[in-house]
Amino acid sequence: MPWFPAWGISFGEAMIEPSEVVALFREWRPSERWLLLAYDAACSEFRLWTAWAALRRLEESGRMVARTCDAEFLRLISGTHQLSSAFERAGISSGDQSAWIIHLPETVVGEEFGRTKVLRTSYLDDEIEATRLIEHLGARLLARRPIPSEAGLLRLGVIEIGDSIEEARQEDAFVLHTALADM
Repeated sequence: MPWFPAWGISFGEAMIEPSEVVALFREWRPSERWLLLAYDAACSEFRLWTAWAALRRLEESGRMVARTCDAEFLRLISGTHQLSSAFERAGISSGDQSAWIIHLPETVVGEEFGRTKVLRTSYLDDEIEATRLIEHLGARLLARRPIPSEAGLLRLGVIEIGDSIEEARQEDAFVLHTALADM
């Protein structure tokens, strides 16, 4: 599976006013197809591509809950129908030190299951724009890709404090949580 166009970034210290970071990001992003995602919410390449495919289907059918694709993607990642909950769960928050810069490609989703052609260059095609955003935010690129974590499951409300899901099943729990966003 190709890398999803997502760049892990570190702010050096915990954010106090995430709204300032979001405002700066929105000022410099090329389009609404770019967003900031809470670091622990990403989970994996598979999960990001799955949420993206759901987003593209909703966009193409005109059935998005949110008015913009960036907010809709956060809603799907959060596994909720409520936009305010989506921003609380999957958006950056006070105390966060890391995040993901995400680009949502406009590739057409295939008609049949598993028939979407995902470009292997999706990540590299947007690297210059991502680097520019990282510089404007005063952040640094993290040499990591998304991995499932209990911290992410807690943040998204999949599990509660004290609960756990075995490591081998965590990605499944994230993907199922995304699938339940419209149920």
